[in-house]
Amino acid sequence: MAQWSLNQYFNVLYDSLQQYDGEKAGELLSFNHPHVANSKLQLENPENLVGRVFESPWDDLVAGHLRCCWAVGNHDFIEAYNCQAAVVQSFTKIFQSQKDENWSLSLLFVICLDLRLFANKGDHQAVHMGRGKYGERLEKAADLLMGCFRVCASDNRATIEDTKKWGMLNLVNQLFKIYFKINKLHLCKPLIRAIDSLPMKDKFALSHLITFRYYVGQKAMFDGDFKKADEYLTFAFERCHVMCRRNKRLILQFLVPVKMLLGQMPKPDLLKKYDLMAFQEVAVAVR
Repeated sequence: MAQWSLNQYFNVLYDSLQQYDGEKAGELLSFNHPHVANSKLQLENPENLVGRVFESPWDDLVAGHLRCCWAVGNHDFIEAYNCQAAVVQSFTKIFQSQKDENWSLSLLFVICLDLRLFANKGDHQAVHMGRGKYGERLEKAADLLMGCFRVCASDNRATIEDTKKWGMLNLVNQLFKIYFKINKLHLCKPLIRAIDSLPMKDKFALSHLITFRYYVGQKAMFDGDFKKADEYLTFAFERCHVMCRRNKRLILQFLVPVKMLLGQMPKPDLLKKYDLMAFQEVAVAVR
């Protein structure tokens, strides 16, 4: 795959879009896919070449992706963020025009994930170069993600199978990660309400539900609502896969103190298993 010619890449991506294969198209526009390391696809000015194959508005999206590959190849994450922001803006217009269909949700998820990651890297790079303060790109990325979220939330006509509302929880989780990082937790409240009001709120992918409960549980702890924090963090911990040891440890870093505040001391074996013995000293002191 990393050795594809530009035409080969164009053909496979074009076919996936023509076949409404959002998962395949998502792979071909994701920075987790090996094509991004292919120097033949790292183009500073790809617009004319892209325009020969893709029609508007897909041409802007594909051109933005190839320029983003070029920026990443040059380790310029400020420009990579700018390119990915253009990709998300182009996609939002396409997404909004798609009526009674949600085949492109997989594509939405990958380009929004990459947007958040490049915003974070771009902010770090800008601070290092003395070109701004941390959080500027993350805030702008959140605005773009909210644009996608509104498209999903306003899709009221489609059937339950075809509704774009299935994209809401993934986007909320991306927004949570930004708001927690830039310390704007108050912006989480309307998002939590939006998810809680959905009729299919418990039918999303389990991994998305675990992430949602993890962040809502954290926020409840910060708000002093320890019973809610206990409920949500316990859900996340118990359903997190046993092999995801790092994630289970992250959840316990909040769940253990919440349970202690509710009068439930952690078992030493649990703390030892997840390398959280610092809590043992506190538990002994409390007893």
